[in-house]
Amino acid sequence: MGLQKVTFDRACKALNETNSSKRPTIYDLAKIAETSPTAVSSVINGSWKKRRISEKLAQRILKVAEEQGYAVNMQASALRKDRSNIVGMIMPKYDNRFFGAIAEQFEALARANNMFPVITCTQRDPELEVEAARELLSYQVDCLISTGATDPDRITALCAANGVQSLNLDLPGHDAPSVISDNGNAAYALTNLILDRCKADLGWEGPLRFVGGRLSDNNTAARLDGFFRAHNERGIDVPDDHIMAAGYSANSAAGRLADLRPDGPMGIFVNSTISLEGVVRWHSGLGEAAAQVRYGCFDWDPFGSYLPGNVGMVEQDVPAMLEALFGLIGKKPKQVDPIRIPCHLRPF
Repeated sequence: MGLQKVTFDRACKALNETNSSKRPTIYDLAKIAETSPTAVSSVINGSWKKRRISEKLAQRILKVAEEQGYAVNMQASALRKDRSNIVGMIMPKYDNRFFGAIAEQFEALARANNMFPVITCTQRDPELEVEAARELLSYQVDCLISTGATDPDRITALCAANGVQSLNLDLPGHDAPSVISDNGNAAYALTNLILDRCKADLGWEGPLRFVGGRLSDNNTAARLDGFFRAHNERGIDVPDDHIMAAGYSANSAAGRLADLRPDGPMGIFVNSTISLEGVVRWHSGLGEAAAQVRYGCFDWDPFGSYLPGNVGMVEQDVPAMLEALFGLIGKKPKQVDPIRIPCHLRPF
């Protein structure tokens, strides 16, 4: 064991004994790492490369910081700088792969861009969204991203009052830039796929049922536009009672279909994998009549390919959406028209 390592280990031990009751500071870390507090600060805040600090020294400082349980006081740091490098996201749910993928990839991209990500789930509750926005603003975030928010413009107004950039993801707002999926064209393609499979598999051409979503929701409205467009091009009228958009929950979808027993071929457009759970529950109880049903889902889950009657799904392009979103952070776009990202149709 070299003399330098012995000295290093003894210094760590001594500091642990004397500082057991208080938080370590950058001065403590500098003493152990045998460097300056300025170098420690540069490594902790991620600017060490710009200051030409060697990677070897940076790694030594990071090791000391980890061993001493050092944590950056983000609020105090923000007060000393023009930027906090904190980026916040309001998330409606974690209950499907789409939102889960957004959360995971958002965190990775933020860190890759030297930002600290903070995510909070608001359960599609507009009051909880506003409360969460206020909390994030109190942490002096540089940017607040509203994902699937019920009232994004209200959050944008809060951000504007605090001088903080606001962006929207998944659902658009009128007062801030938005990145969303191209719901209309993707729904058009999925509707045509279901109609084609109903004709090929069942020898039937007729109106599909639309299950799931909310009529007041921008994404549902856009998907219904594509749904009707595909029917209209084939000269197929859709009865009003075929639109079963009473929410996204599985129980809601199963409840709307509960009394429906197909007496012939049937096709269903399912608006989200959450609603799909209810459709599958209903479908599994049909017995032999289940063979007369074909459906497709706007949302993606690889397990969907194993479901009887499922002819395909729409996968929203999360990486492309987040890439476009991060391209807006710190910028001041001249317009707030939504950026629409094409989706991928996955036939089975």
